[in-house]
Amino acid sequence: MVVVQQVIDVPAADDGARQRRPAVRVPVPPPRSLLSTAGAKLKETLFPDDPFRAVAREPAGRRRALAVLRYLLPCLDWLPSYSFAKLRSDVVSGVTIASLAVPQGISYARLAGLDPVIGLYSSFVPALVYAALGSSRELAVGSTAVISLLFASMLGPAAAASPVEDPALYASLAFTATFFAGAFQAALGVLRLGFLIDFLSHAAIVGFMGGAATVVALQQLRGFLGLPHFTHATDLPAVMRSVFSQSGHWLWQPFLLGACLFVFLQITRYISKRRPNLFWISVAAPLASIVVSTLLVYLINGEKYSIQTIGSVKKGINPLSIKSLLLSSPHTWLAARTGIITGIISLAEGSAVARSFAMAKNYHVDGNKEMIAFGAMNMAGSCTSCYLTASPFSRSAVNRDAGCRTAASNAVMAVAVAATLLFLTPLFRHTPQAALSAIITSAMLGVIDVRAAARLARVDRVDFCVCVATFLGVVFRSIDVGLVVAVGVLVLRILLAVARPRTTALGKVPGSTAYRRMDQYAMAQATPGVLVLRVDSPICFANASYLRERVSRWVDDHEDRIRACGGESLRCVVLDMGAVTSIDSSGTGMLEDLKRSLDRRSLQIALANPGSEIMRKLDKSKVLQIIGDEWIFLTVADASDYAHRNCKIATTLQTVVPPDEMV
Repeated sequence: MVVVQQVIDVPAADDGARQRRPAVRVPVPPPRSLLSTAGAKLKETLFPDDPFRAVAREPAGRRRALAVLRYLLPCLDWLPSYSFAKLRSDVVSGVTIASLAVPQGISYARLAGLDPVIGLYSSFVPALVYAALGSSRELAVGSTAVISLLFASMLGPAAAASPVEDPALYASLAFTATFFAGAFQAALGVLRLGFLIDFLSHAAIVGFMGGAATVVALQQLRGFLGLPHFTHATDLPAVMRSVFSQSGHWLWQPFLLGACLFVFLQITRYISKRRPNLFWISVAAPLASIVVSTLLVYLINGEKYSIQTIGSVKKGINPLSIKSLLLSSPHTWLAARTGIITGIISLAEGSAVARSFAMAKNYHVDGNKEMIAFGAMNMAGSCTSCYLTASPFSRSAVNRDAGCRTAASNAVMAVAVAATLLFLTPLFRHTPQAALSAIITSAMLGVIDVRAAARLARVDRVDFCVCVATFLGVVFRSIDVGLVVAVGVLVLRILLAVARPRTTALGKVPGSTAYRRMDQYAMAQATPGVLVLRVDSPICFANASYLRERVSRWVDDHEDRIRACGGESLRCVVLDMGAVTSIDSSGTGMLEDLKRSLDRRSLQIALANPGSEIMRKLDKSKVLQIIGDEWIFLTVADASDYAHRNCKIATTLQTVVPPDEMV
């Protein structure tokens, strides 16, 4: 005789009768060809904003051609309705940002190790290009301190061609890096790959900009103290070693001048913050600092007092630099790498600034068109003696506060800068370097966004850790390391979110058919005999094994609690598939394995609210037939109620079978 296991199914319904299944079933969508599926996904990835809608609305012919031109040249949108009132506003704002662009351009070019006039060039030709191609009304373009520091730190030491040793080669490297940055930016826009920039999160940008601003401010100690030599490294230990190793060369005269100008700039910034209508005070302060300090040094003959000046500045319009591009040189890869990195950073900052201003003014900015505009202005700039141009937040905020109406304010700024190049550059001969250091340091304090970091600490501690890690990487190692840390942490976070998705237990809210998270809603109650779980991510090869094991652990924990409190035995596991946007072959295999695993434990599996792609994949993989169409439901409430009333309890009995009756 042999003892065997016999399974007897006993209905669990209270009244002994099976409840009728809901009449509405979850349909399997009609099959779609691979070409149509791939086309739909490609369109949603590359053209989520449907950019050709305005063109398609127009009838074929002249009007459609004009719509195409308006799409390619955003300036044609506002030029037909341009009025004298708008011109007046743009002239005022353009002259205002020009007064800021001149001292900043000279200061940032010096920070990059380039001729100061190149900083002025960078606010001339690129500004004209952006006025024609840019779609943001408030964005004001020009050189930035962070990009300038990146150029100095990446091009100078690595190419063994510092600005002091070989200024011509260094300038050629800067122009070439600018060309590659523009080509990369334009390619992203043409290929509709702007979503790649979104991988640099706000937290990473806050940490990176704060760290870079800290390094930039510390490097201004050279100008404040009048040091003859300074390190090309950007990390804090190297900067401090360079400063204190030259303590015997510290000069009090430039420090006193720079400190007084810095205090003056901070006072004007404070006044403008307290009285927004007096914003022009802080705008005019940098130019006023340049004028006053230049006159002072000229009158007292500051060179006798060891006050270093920037020296003679050439006047004239940009000479062409297209022949200076190093497109087939041993340094080409270095310039390309620098251009790509700086291009990504300038795009990330520019996109954030443009979108924030556009949302405040209730209009739309096309991110891909902005990339094309940035790329075009930098490629044009690289051929006209300009280095990388971006959209500094401070200058764009001034442009907005000054009342700009269109992108024509950039053209007005370009004209004002051109006038400076033609007539006023010789006046900068006696401008002290301490004044430029004061201007840069004052501007960098506005870049360090302590409030944003504090908000990250309150809202999302993981984002705060990303911000701090990026900041520390930039300050204590290098800007390159800071970027690598930022991207690495963000990629790791994305991979963890995919590989370890969240699963939560749901309970029914009394008096309703809603099922909500039991760890969030105290009133949510579990359905006796039913475990409802929600999966909060797509199911794919990266998380299929984890989800199978995680569901098993949920079942084990639930059964342990049942045994501890003497509740009704578990009969069914309901998976809420509402948040599962996609599934691959590994995911369907996981559901099949999970079905078999639960069968061995005498448990039923049910799926609730699966999407069209989920149903299509389940049907093609035959998993739908294995689970059973009757166990696929529209809602969690339908699945839970049906399982509670109709699921069968597997009862195991021991039966004695004679040997001669065995097969």
